[in-house]
Amino acid sequence: MQQPLRIAVVGSGLVGSLLALYLKRAGHDVDVFDRSQDIRTVDFSGRSINLAMSTRGWKALDGVGIGDAIRAIAIPMDKRAIHAVDGSIAYQKYGMAGESIYSISRGELNRMMIDLTQSEGVNFFFEKKIWDVKLDEAIICIGETERGAWEELKYDKVFGADGAFSKVRNRMQKLNRFDYQQHFLNIGYKELKIEANSSGAHRIDKNSFHIWPRGEFMLIALPNLEGSFTCTLFVPFEGEYSMESLKEPADVQAFFERFFPDAITLIPDLLRDFFHNPTSSLVTTQCFPWTYQDKVALIGDAAHAIVPFYGQGMNAGFEDITQLSDLMQLHGDDWLQIFKDYEQVRKPNADAIAELSYRNFIEMSTKTADADFLLRKKIEAWFTDLHPEKWLPLYDRVTFSHKPYVEALEIGDKQKSIMDEVMALPQIADQWQTAQVEQLILSRL
Repeated sequence: MQQPLRIAVVGSGLVGSLLALYLKRAGHDVDVFDRSQDIRTVDFSGRSINLAMSTRGWKALDGVGIGDAIRAIAIPMDKRAIHAVDGSIAYQKYGMAGESIYSISRGELNRMMIDLTQSEGVNFFFEKKIWDVKLDEAIICIGETERGAWEELKYDKVFGADGAFSKVRNRMQKLNRFDYQQHFLNIGYKELKIEANSSGAHRIDKNSFHIWPRGEFMLIALPNLEGSFTCTLFVPFEGEYSMESLKEPADVQAFFERFFPDAITLIPDLLRDFFHNPTSSLVTTQCFPWTYQDKVALIGDAAHAIVPFYGQGMNAGFEDITQLSDLMQLHGDDWLQIFKDYEQVRKPNADAIAELSYRNFIEMSTKTADADFLLRKKIEAWFTDLHPEKWLPLYDRVTFSHKPYVEALEIGDKQKSIMDEVMALPQIADQWQTAQVEQLILSRL
């Protein structure tokens, strides 16, 4: 047990709530501040992408004994369901050992985590706008307006868990030699909804991650407990088919009739959802350092926001917490060493999953329905069955293991080069379960 400290966590989202619980369990007095209303008292905003909880996330939740409570609101998805334009559906299993990722409503999870954390004595303060942080003294400055009177609150530590546009990070950016960059994809997204059928059941397979891949744009759908699906349409901001071109109801109707005809019957309020829900953007942020002395640290999206196409944003943020917790146990009250090791361990992995997440958009939107891609996956699965100690597919390494993201990126690149060579073999589509293919892969490993 560490010496008890007064710690402020800025941000009551998923990472902030879980971090506060970990800190409380370590014996600290924890206050959580958020500039928004208490999410438990408001409807969600219509700009959500359902979460996909996987191995790294479950480890963090189980580490403080709340995993089973969260599993009660999660739906396992053991495969992708790829919807072609002609209405046919192809299924692709996820894990080599039958593993699943889990669909969870972001709003429901956030509400539950605040309840669980608050029940253990963590204080939550909502509608508190933080305008500045005095880094040397771990003081947060709260006020109604940026230029009005501020109240200064002194803590021993301050954690910035306040998302991609973090106020805590914004203050750290004013430091000398603080590196920061952000990159927006030319892709916007809209939340849509497939309602449950008249009996309250799911209209399409509830244990699948549904994807309508169409090249530069795509539609996805993840199941909810009450029978609905949260859908997300990803479309470029500009171009022939884009947010810019979909200005009128007739434009949206024609777009869906051409590219997502089977989805039209599933989304009865398509036009209402499209024009009522906001258009949101996708940003990757990277920065360094993540800490200031032994006083202030960034965590989750505040340190490393990524695009959602590997389903690892929340999982990576939760892994920040488990590894920070491990360092707290290792170094005791030496917070300077804890913070130093934390950023050195996590920064390379955050950069790696950012790159992998960007690449996975290309896979999801263009390759999942491609015959060569499906064959490549079959060959990988066949070779993994033969030599499980020598080959773990990249998706499994990222999603169903605790291996470092940076290792997954490096090994994934090597495996891709080997598979490129395999796919170039003559008549590979008809002759892939052969000793020649097996020996070629073995020789390249």
